[in-house]
Amino acid sequence: MKKSINVSTSRCKNTFPDTMSPRFLPRLVNGPFDDPALYVAFAFEKRAILFDLGDVSRLSSRDILKISHCFISHTHMDHFCGFDRLLRLCLGRAKRLHLYGPVGFLDNLEGKLRSYNWNLVDNYRYPLELIASEITIERIRTRRYACRAKFIPETGMDRLQPFEGVLLEEPSLHVEARILDHGIPCLGFSLAEPVHINIDKVALNKMALATGPWLKTFKLALYCQKGPDTMIEAPTLGPPGDHRCFRLGDLAGVITRVSPGQKISYITDAAGHSDNRKAIIELIRGAEHLFIESAFRSRDYHLATSKYHLTAGQAGEIAAQAGVKRYTLFHFSPRYSGEADSIREEAQQAFMSFS
Repeated sequence: MKKSINVSTSRCKNTFPDTMSPRFLPRLVNGPFDDPALYVAFAFEKRAILFDLGDVSRLSSRDILKISHCFISHTHMDHFCGFDRLLRLCLGRAKRLHLYGPVGFLDNLEGKLRSYNWNLVDNYRYPLELIASEITIERIRTRRYACRAKFIPETGMDRLQPFEGVLLEEPSLHVEARILDHGIPCLGFSLAEPVHINIDKVALNKMALATGPWLKTFKLALYCQKGPDTMIEAPTLGPPGDHRCFRLGDLAGVITRVSPGQKISYITDAAGHSDNRKAIIELIRGAEHLFIESAFRSRDYHLATSKYHLTAGQAGEIAAQAGVKRYTLFHFSPRYSGEADSIREEAQQAFMSFS
């Protein structure tokens, strides 16, 4: 289960929610009629995560190489065809890439890997590792694929752990998932911070302290609940190498501002029946920004039902019932070319009627 993490505001006395700059910077890679892929960059970090792996040709190589974790809803082609480009760019690099998917994911991933010849990988200077996890109702099965081993997994080396909703947990963030029904198991996701810690640059300047990597270490100490007497070394704006030491509690009370943690949710390819809706609302409740599919218009409810997708009206209702602050629709059926505004209006009407 997800741990309860509390960064005490007694250490971080100033709380100005309206001035917080977000840590997670989400953007859809493609337009609403194109393949699903949600890229979430981390502000001031050379890191990103990706929800779904449809066509990612619009992402720059630099952006792709920042990706540390990929969360795949399911392996229909429009959600997984971008894996080849991702793998191509990561080959020959000292990188560990984590991938997550629903039941059958490991077999499908291995099918992709077996489709290439790997006879020259011993010549690569840097190793690439794929750490892939398959989520079922009861457990998470994790398997390692090393490039230098030609991506052949070691027999009997799978790691098994119970699935209790959380896929990734770090001191400053976690990713939760729910198994939804798309005629096959399909995963919905939420990315969230326990709290959001922002650095007050004005206070930092008044103390003549420099910005830099030390601030990441400082924030991590807060997220990890280090004691207030923990010593922090901070570089000054003076000569190179000059620094000052502070108690964690003292420094946090002056230069940090704390607000509720950011939450980004991603839902796609899910039937609109009551079991799915209940699971989705539980997962996305209170999200700052929800990305949710709207494959069909409400007039085509029968098609949405037969194809295990949501209608625009259902998407709007779910967003309202979950109390999300903002939502973005995507994954429109091509049958509605030229009707994007009408789809959004339909969802908004449903949202307002349930708000």
